Amino acid sequence: MKKYAFGVDIGGTTIKIGLFETSGNLIEKWEIPTRTQENGTYILNDIAEAIAAKLAEKNISEKEIEGIGVGVPGPVGDDGTVYKCVNLGWSVFNVAIELERKTGFKVKVGNDANVAALGEMWQGGGKGYKNLVMVTLGTGVGGGVIINEKIIPGSDGAAGEIGHLRVKERETETCGCGNHGCLEQYASATGIARVTKKYLEEHDDETVLRNTPELTAKAIFDAAKLGDEVAIKMVDETAKILAKGLSLVACVVNPQVFVIGGGMSKAGDFLIEQVQKYYQEYAFHACKNTFFKLADLGNDAGIYGCVRMIIK
Repeated sequence: MKKYAFGVDIGGTTIKIGLFETSGNLIEKWEIPTRTQENGTYILNDIAEAIAAKLAEKNISEKEIEGIGVGVPGPVGDDGTVYKCVNLGWSVFNVAIELERKTGFKVKVGNDANVAALGEMWQGGGKGYKNLVMVTLGTGVGGGVIINEKIIPGSDGAAGEIGHLRVKERETETCGCGNHGCLEQYASATGIARVTKKYLEEHDDETVLRNTPELTAKAIFDAAKLGDEVAIKMVDETAKILAKGLSLVACVVNPQVFVIGGGMSKAGDFLIEQVQKYYQEYAFHACKNTFFKLADLGNDAGIYGCVRMIIK
């Protein structure tokens, strides 16, 4: 094993890059803009140039580099082929081969959510476990499945899309995916805000939420922690439906632990304890001992996971 490796997490606005020791120590991280113009043709060149500049700055020889791990916001095949990344302007092409050609280093590519799960397993909230499901509660609900320390991407790279489990019938509003009643319509940060707004329109309960300038997930959780009954009800409903969804996931992959990340995870144990309570009610008996942990790495989970792909 060589001494260093790079982790590259490509987002729609910025590209996060980390220089690591292959032992897992993050030496330095930085960001460059994601230039999506002309169907994203500049992105891999920009990454190659940023890595070359960092090696020169640190006086590190190319012979000391194990490789580059890359996370992308879209489905990825085992060979590094990306099957369209709409946010980047990419169609179908092999990112691994292209970046290897531009840098001369070995390259591994994975879906960004799956790679974040791998990072949390390696150095984050899932450290010490070999089988886990990462759940990201943000604008949507994302997920990544790790079994025996390996990413499970599925045949089309869509494994772990737990946000699109259909958990409710007779939902009239459409999910971003085009379906109705998906988990992320209720258990994401935007979902809890949507459900709460609808509740306030249909009921006249007294609540501080009516006077909140911006009805966000944070505002709802903060009000619940202070004892607001409507906010408590909304958090309770969110925890219940999330627990039901995760109990279905557990029946399929039987993880040792669910690692909860994303912006909504900042609610901390207040959220985790509620989800665990309902999970115990819904879970199949052989899956009831699944642990719940908060993610530790935040926005760095992706670059950690990228490096983990390279070293194993």
